[in-house]
Amino acid sequence: MSKLLFIIVMGTIISLSGTMIGAIIGISLKDPSEKLLCKFMGFSAGLMLSIVVFDLIPEALNSWNFYGVLIFLILGMLIVYFIDKNTNSIDINMHKKVAFMTALGLILHNFPEGILMGVGFQAGNRLGLKMAIIISIHDIPEGIAVATPLIASNEKKSKTLFYVFLTAIPTLFGVFLGSYVATISKNFLSILLALASGIMLYVVCAEMIPESRNLGDKLTSYFYMIVGIIAGLVIIKLL
Repeated sequence: MSKLLFIIVMGTIISLSGTMIGAIIGISLKDPSEKLLCKFMGFSAGLMLSIVVFDLIPEALNSWNFYGVLIFLILGMLIVYFIDKNTNSIDINMHKKVAFMTALGLILHNFPEGILMGVGFQAGNRLGLKMAIIISIHDIPEGIAVATPLIASNEKKSKTLFYVFLTAIPTLFGVFLGSYVATISKNFLSILLALASGIMLYVVCAEMIPESRNLGDKLTSYFYMIVGIIAGLVIIKLL
């Protein structure tokens, strides 16, 4: 129980820090340029791609066979694909209604992120810490995405921070669920890691990379994605 509590506290604090840093940046900038968001998105995409390819998938393969991991990796991609198809794409530079709709999307998004962290910590504290750091950095532009339209609509800064904080709450429940179910067996842990890998691959390839390219030029997007991949490799090596 003490380990479970540790996982929940650590996962939530680290993840929340990224979202709130993004909110503070959004409040400070008020209207961040698309070029800046392009860099954030490209860097985050590279980080996530690195952790999936060089850490999560190998960890899943340690306890299960290749085809089993492949099947659940594809399943993870399909799950988030169907979720994505049933949600609206929101532009971050619109009015207050957009901010709340964006927040709603992030609430649904942060729950599986919490599951990823919980599973990662159960696979090992190092993997969990890597996952938490990567997700925290990835959450920075999401915090910006909620905060900037609220500030643009003259919402109070204190309320803006509170609304952004609420979007991160589902992470706590996700961490609890992920860390609990991952203790059932090593095979089940591998299934969850494979599902998590599929989810993250879809988010990176179908959402983050295209969004980064749309916000800026391709060269800038790819450059910061490569920087993100390198940063991810450094984190994997150090942790």
